[in-house]
Amino acid sequence: MKRLSLILAFGLLSVGFGVANAQEQDAASMSELLNLIERGQARDSQEARQRESTFTQQRNQQQTLLNRARAERTRQENESARLEQLFENNNTRIVAARAALDERLGALKELFGVLQTVSGDTQGRFNASLTNLQYPDREEFLVALGSKMASATELAQIEDIERLWFELQREIYESGKVVRFNHQVTTAAGEQIETEIVRVGAFNLISDAGYLEYKEDGAVVELPRQPESRFAGSASDLFDAESGVVGFGVDGTRGGILALLVETPTIMEKVDQGGIVGYCIISLGLFGLLIALWRWLGLSSDSRKVSAQLKRDTAGTDNPLGRVLAAYESNKAADTETIELKLSEAALKEMPGLTKGLLFIKVISVVAPLMGLLGTVTGMIKTFQVITLYGAGDPKMMAGGISQALVTTVLGLVVAIPMVLLHTVVSGQSRKIVNIIQSQSAGLIAQHSERNG
Repeated sequence: MKRLSLILAFGLLSVGFGVANAQEQDAASMSELLNLIERGQARDSQEARQRESTFTQQRNQQQTLLNRARAERTRQENESARLEQLFENNNTRIVAARAALDERLGALKELFGVLQTVSGDTQGRFNASLTNLQYPDREEFLVALGSKMASATELAQIEDIERLWFELQREIYESGKVVRFNHQVTTAAGEQIETEIVRVGAFNLISDAGYLEYKEDGAVVELPRQPESRFAGSASDLFDAESGVVGFGVDGTRGGILALLVETPTIMEKVDQGGIVGYCIISLGLFGLLIALWRWLGLSSDSRKVSAQLKRDTAGTDNPLGRVLAAYESNKAADTETIELKLSEAALKEMPGLTKGLLFIKVISVVAPLMGLLGTVTGMIKTFQVITLYGAGDPKMMAGGISQALVTTVLGLVVAIPMVLLHTVVSGQSRKIVNIIQSQSAGLIAQHSERNG
């Protein structure tokens, strides 16, 4: 303590000396210096008293605020106790009210449950129905009815039940009508147009452009591709009809069957799936068909001429049989062996013309299925490559190779079967003419041998 007192005394003396040094320039004498020190002490005392007064006032204000806060806390605690008691009382009243409501509802409670279920199912059915295009306001009613039935504070009124019954009856009635009205349609090119459409019950939508599709969001769009002509033609007839009975294929699946018809590939698309091998088979088949038709026409003409030659006595040079008979006429004076050789020579000359092209038709009938087998193998190779790269999880990835394999096989058979039949027909005509020539030659040789024998 003594050391601390010495330190404080030394500090005060240092301060005093510092003040004296700072003001000795203004003080002319020791008395003036003392006066300055007295005035500084008086000023410091006055400032200290002011600070004490301020501190006292602030302390009183803080005590007042503290008292107010305590009073507010007491009031809030009392209010909390009152609200808790009120909550308990209200909860008791709610339980009693619900029990009374359940008792009074009785069988109506089951009715309201069924009504809630029916309203929910009806809302989903109406959203997917084509009649929703003409009656979009019923969705708002069904949503409001479902919300009312889901809450515990409201009950369905008799008007709500009648309105639900009316909407169900109207849906049944509209499902059997063909109605014409205007609506916004999205074309296949993506344009939005207001046009006239025809609703066939709850099954199909058509316009002057063909079949339309009803989306889940309520939009009506044109099909990216119309079905085949017999279906598109019936849609056009129905759209142009004003009254009467029109034949029309109704899609009972609400567009499911129509979507399958649209997605079904056309003949050209199926052929295109065969790839290069498929086009080669088709080209070979067309070439063989042209040759077969050419030979069938030529042999038919020769057959008619040969039949006409059989009825004439003179030999003509416009048919194979006439040329063989002309060879006999020019060698009548020769012996039997010479005539036999001459007739055999004339018949052999006619053989190339009668059998021309038949071998090529037969070759095509054999090569076409082999090319189909080639396409099958290449298609399966492509399928296995896809499986190697992407796995077998997505069948659509393998569809290209499998389609090529099957299409080329079908094309090969489609070409081979007609070629076999055509070859049989054409070769039959050729053999018929050859048999006539051989029989007539043998008859001439026999007659000549009898005359010279």
